[in-house]
This record gives sequence, structure tokens and C-alpha cells, in this order.
Amino acid sequence: MPEHANFLTLILAHFRDTLEHNTSLLGQSVVGKVQPSWHSFEPLAASLFVLVVVLAIAAAARSRLADANEAVIPDDSLTLRTFMEAFLGFFYDLAKSTMDAERAKRYFPLIGTAATFVFFANVMALIPGLPVATSNLNITFGSGLVVFLWFNAYGLMTNGMSYVKHLAGPAWWLAPLIFPIELISLCVRPVTLGVRLMINMAVDHLIVSLFMGLVALVVPIPLMLLTILVVVVQTMVFTLLTCVYIGLATEHEAEAHH
Repeated sequence: MPEHANFLTLILAHFRDTLEHNTSLLGQSVVGKVQPSWHSFEPLAASLFVLVVVLAIAAAARSRLADANEAVIPDDSLTLRTFMEAFLGFFYDLAKSTMDAERAKRYFPLIGTAATFVFFANVMALIPGLPVATSNLNITFGSGLVVFLWFNAYGLMTNGMSYVKHLAGPAWWLAPLIFPIELISLCVRPVTLGVRLMINMAVDHLIVSLFMGLVALVVPIPLMLLTILVVVVQTMVFTLLTCVYIGLATEHEAEAHH
């Protein structure tokens, strides 16, 4: 029993240190007092590595689509092309389920980019010792902020000032009460996107690393399967919320009232 208690204490201590480190980095970034170190550049290096990997996969998959005659014939086995087709097809169907097909097609570049980046960044959690970009609050908050800026831009381009007007509620005399609440709710969205993703991936990567350090063979296999599930679920959650936010922002005023 004491051994289990010590192990749990170790996990909680590491998790606390991770949260404190992420919070301090975010605070330093906001204030501007950054003291660079090697560990400070790990999340950025991991993000750039994911970018390079995604671009390489995209180039390889696109090269298979250069010939129109061969592109319509599916591969017999699992390849980069079939994987990316299935991956992006799944999230395109997810987008269509939260909005109409026309808007899903129009805004899928952002949705597909978010899904691809988050997924491949999360996959790095399967390799113990490798820095995971999505376990850092600066990276996840930045990703949520990009989504926040774009879905508000989409809302303004689609509905004009009616997009801002709907934050005031259905009646003018309720505006002083509803507008601050709606504004706070809107501004909290990138924070919730970033914090949710960071906490889940930081804890998952930490537990995998600890178990791999304790027992290197056999035992971590079920844990790795659980990690794969976490990777997929967190990618789905981030992408689904992105679709929902875009769908709500680009919904026409008449449809919203209906």
C-alpha cells in the first residue's frame, strides 16, 4: 500500500510541476518577461516538427493524386493516401453533421488544419521522452486563439454587425445584462479549448512516461492503447468544438431566431 501511495504522490507532484511550468510560461509571455532556456523552446520545436511531418505527408499524399486516372482507384492496402483520405473524410463528415454541407466545405480548410495539427501533435505522446506540443499551454492556447479569431471573422463576414448585435439578446432592455455574459462566454472559448487539450495530453504523456520508466516491456502495452484512445478523443473534441463554434458564428440571423 505505501508503494502505491508513493507512486500516486509522484504522479501528482509531476502533474503539479507541469501545470506550474505551463502557467509560468504563459504568464511570462503575457507580461513579456521571458527567460529563455532549452526547455522553453521544446514546445516550439515540437510544433515545427509536427508542421514538417504534416507537410511531408501532404506532399506524399498529393503526389498520388497527380494522375486523375489513378486517383479515382483506391489503394489495395493502407497507405498515406488512404489514411489521409479516411482521416479528413471523417472530420469532413463531422463538420457536415454540425452545419450544412455548403458551410462545411467552405470552412473545412480551418477545420481540417486544426484536426491534422492536433492529431499529429498528440501522436507524439505515444513516444516517451519526446516533447509533446499539445501538453504546453502556450501551444494549445495559441491554437484555440487561432480558432477564436477565425470563427469570429467568419461570423462578421457572414452576418455583418448582426453577429455582434445577437450578443445583446432578443430585447434591447435585456442588453445591459445579456451582453456582458455573452461577451465573457465568447472570450472564454479559446481558453477552454487550450486548457482542456493541454491538461489531458500533459497527464496522459506523464503517466505513459512514468510507466515506461518503471516497466519497459509488456505492461505499458494496455496503457499505450489507452493513450491512442486519448489521442483520438482529444482530437475529436477539439475539432468538434471548432465546428460548433464556426457553425454558431456563421448561422444566419433568421435561422438563429428560428
